[in-house]
Amino acid sequence: MTALTLELSPELVARLKAEAERVGKPVSTVVEAWLRERLPHTQLGDGHERAQAALRAAGLLVENPLEPILQRRVDGAKLSLEQVSADLDQAGGRPLSEIILEQRGPKE
Repeated sequence: MTALTLELSPELVARLKAEAERVGKPVSTVVEAWLRERLPHTQLGDGHERAQAALRAAGLLVENPLEPILQRRVDGAKLSLEQVSADLDQAGGRPLSEIILEQRGPKE
């Protein structure tokens, strides 16, 4: 990696820090993601990168679908395979889709 120093107004720095806090990521990660998204690719990259770029350009790629608070809870969760298996066994062996539909309740 190469370091880049920018001179930004205090107002812009505050907005940038607020956005980074909102998404739950470091400022440098947010800035790098913005630059990758907005700067044209000079190389084609691998198939995965091209697919992501095409989906992003079409508005079909969601980078982080979870709210930051939920993401932190997921990241901090430490579940063992045994815990997950026990939870699934407790559900009575029904398909997960049925459980989700049941918890959602009736459609209005």
